[in-house]
Amino acid sequence: QVQLVESGGGLVQAGGSLRLSCAASGTIIRITAIGWYRQSPGKQRELVASITSVGSTNYADSVKGRFTISRDNAKNTLYLQMNSLKPEDTAVYYCNAAVRTYSRPTGYDYWGQGTQVTVSS
Repeated sequence: QVQLVESGGGLVQAGGSLRLSCAASGTIIRITAIGWYRQSPGKQRELVASITSVGSTNYADSVKGRFTISRDNAKNTLYLQMNSLKPEDTAVYYCNAAVRTYSRPTGYDYWGQGTQVTVSS
């Protein structure tokens, strides 16, 4: 079984910064793609940023130049540095990972429980 635990959310003023972390635990063989999604009330969950096992990154247009995704493969941990935050960044942020385990060697999608990010104007 794999668990993804997010941390680092909170309340920040517009223009401020936050750093989210997502720690993966369990009998993990390999984490392939991993990324951050967010969902605000009344809206669909959307991709914020993703990163492959070799470090290739992808960002939503709305966060390009402000957010930076990174990963520490040795610690099975994902990060999202969020700068110049805007009120429209307010959402619950979820970690998502495609993980290969001994019980699921072809891979399986896992989600964290989410962490709230609130940006005040």
